[in-house]
Amino acid sequence: MASDTDADAGKDASSLFPDADPDAIRIEQKTKDILEACRWRDVAALASLAESWRGLLDDELRRIAWPVLLGVSSSDCRGDACGGDWSDLPCHRDEHQVQLDVDRSFIYYPHDQSEAELAQRKSELSAVIVQVLRRHPYLCYFQGFHDICQVFILVLGRPNQRPAEAVARLSVLRIRDFMLPTLGPTTTQLRLLPDILAKADPEMRRHVAFIEPFYALAGTLTMYAHNIEDYHDIARLFDVFLGREPVFSIYLFAQILMDRRHEILEIDEADMLQVILAKVPAKMNLDDLISKTVSLFDRHPPRTLSSWSAISSASVLKTARDVGALADQTLDQGRVYFEQQVKEMWWSDLADGAKMTLRRYRRPTVALAVAVGVAAVAVLWRRKQACLQGIVSLFQT
Repeated sequence: MASDTDADAGKDASSLFPDADPDAIRIEQKTKDILEACRWRDVAALASLAESWRGLLDDELRRIAWPVLLGVSSSDCRGDACGGDWSDLPCHRDEHQVQLDVDRSFIYYPHDQSEAELAQRKSELSAVIVQVLRRHPYLCYFQGFHDICQVFILVLGRPNQRPAEAVARLSVLRIRDFMLPTLGPTTTQLRLLPDILAKADPEMRRHVAFIEPFYALAGTLTMYAHNIEDYHDIARLFDVFLGREPVFSIYLFAQILMDRRHEILEIDEADMLQVILAKVPAKMNLDDLISKTVSLFDRHPPRTLSSWSAISSASVLKTARDVGALADQTLDQGRVYFEQQVKEMWWSDLADGAKMTLRRYRRPTVALAVAVGVAAVAVLWRRKQACLQGIVSLFQT
């Protein structure tokens, strides 16, 4: 593991130069390792480095490493190669909400910029979000997406660093579930959280059993960018999120809860407990938190969780499990998964509607007629799969 290599390098150098700063020696060696992994586009090595002590160290290295982890390459669409200037493309239906969110961005960081500089940052943020949405109009914007994107703007910098390409791959291949027409798949993900607690801390699970896990929504939906107010901390967390499979974010929330178990177990009142559970501490030892979350994940991998079977095979939780393979996935593949999820959502809504109708009509004759009617609709639907494209096209205009 990269962390062991870092430590060994520090020990060896310290023995040769006893007055040297051990951290400085480790940083120097790790910098070389990160650059080497980026040079060879070794995603596995880079992911290990992102997870270990201090992550990817600084923004200068992140500008090189994040695009590699996300699979951004010279072949990704830019300008004319992607269908022309994005500003000439039709407006996305969510652009008004985008502007409202951009207007209230960059609240916590950066701290060292003038009003004019912040205005420029907001302009860049708006351009990146709108470009991604116009080039991929089937995606649905969600409030909190701007929190994620502002971190990318600050790390990757100006347009020549290609933040839009990085955000596009993040959106389509890593957080696609959050950009579907409804939050259904997102809430299904949250069902994994009680399962993790049941495995790792049964007492905690029993204590919060009567509360739905929606308290974790803001954190997991925004990759914690909505919760973490320190820029260096959120950049460090993004390092590990980009180096791990997407479900790791849910394990991280579970670990945060377990680290606060004594505080949580003292609260019995439902409304207060809901507030406490949603809280992400302002200051955390991130290296320690990440290390414990990795251990939690290894002890109770996703396949051991009872709700894992309810996760769609087209969900990012299952299509992005191998970070190395994910870097090679195409945006077209991501769109296919998106359309599959939309289809599954339609069938789920149809089934739920049928169940409600059957409950409403309890008389056997009427219930049978309703069931036959639903079955007929299903048969017709299966014979006309092309109709699905009509539904999907609604999200493309």
